[in-house]
Amino acid sequence: MSFPVSFSAAQRQALSVGWLRPHSARHYAIVPSLLLVAPLLAILAIGFLYPLTKLITLSFSGGPSATYGRFFTDPLYASVLGDTVGIAVAVTLSCVVAAYPVALVMARLKGRLALVIAACVFIPLWTSVLIRSYGWIVLLQRRGIVNSLLMSMNLTEEPLKLLYTQGAVVLAMTHVLLPFAILPIFSTLRLLPDDYVRAARNLGAGPIRAFLYVTLPLSLPGVFAGATMCFVLALGFYITPALVGGPGSMLMANLIGQQTTVLLDWPFAAALSTVLLVMTIVFIVVFRKTLSRSKGFSGVY
Repeated sequence: MSFPVSFSAAQRQALSVGWLRPHSARHYAIVPSLLLVAPLLAILAIGFLYPLTKLITLSFSGGPSATYGRFFTDPLYASVLGDTVGIAVAVTLSCVVAAYPVALVMARLKGRLALVIAACVFIPLWTSVLIRSYGWIVLLQRRGIVNSLLMSMNLTEEPLKLLYTQGAVVLAMTHVLLPFAILPIFSTLRLLPDDYVRAARNLGAGPIRAFLYVTLPLSLPGVFAGATMCFVLALGFYITPALVGGPGSMLMANLIGQQTTVLLDWPFAAALSTVLLVMTIVFIVVFRKTLSRSKGFSGVY
């Protein structure tokens, strides 16, 4: 291979070994590839890896017995962790159950009606979580719209306690996280060819059987993606449980906020954050490994 006379010996050697010259037209050379990836790696290191390392280091600053030992010996913190996981699971299930019919209708409709439904899904994403949480307070308080409607219909004689309950937290969080479940399921259903369902119908399957044996299994990757996103977001929710759940609904995010802003116990707050992070990773890995055995999940990631 011949090189221009102006090239130095080091440049010729680098080109000959392929550091600067790609092996084919479809692949970048090593040095240009590293230069292209370097800004992304720098942002990842500064914005994620460094704060995460500082967080884990801070959790050990007071000694493992003073932070992690306190968490594992006091049953209060285990109870808060259990409540957090339970609410996250309930919110995830309710989001998936409510999102699938909406995503199915969005995937099958066309024209203006499909745009109207899509707008109803996207508009809540443009609204602040704080505003939506206050909206549920207006609806569920003792003299709110729901209680006033129930009493006006003579269904109840006195206002029901709807606000500051676990059910109110699950309902409000489901409303906030519902678009994050609808969109992945919709994107999966939109890509499914109609020929599969049509072939099942031609072979004698009814609409319900065709849905259960064709549409549902093929849409499981979107269901899994939406469920994972909702579960991870629900584990770290702070504003909605604090407003709708009140002091009686203490989740891990609220506990961490209390340790940092009220008690100023930063090492213990870092330990709580690390435990929540590790538990989230473990749940995602176990959830994915368990459900990936199903044929419908083979295409996830």
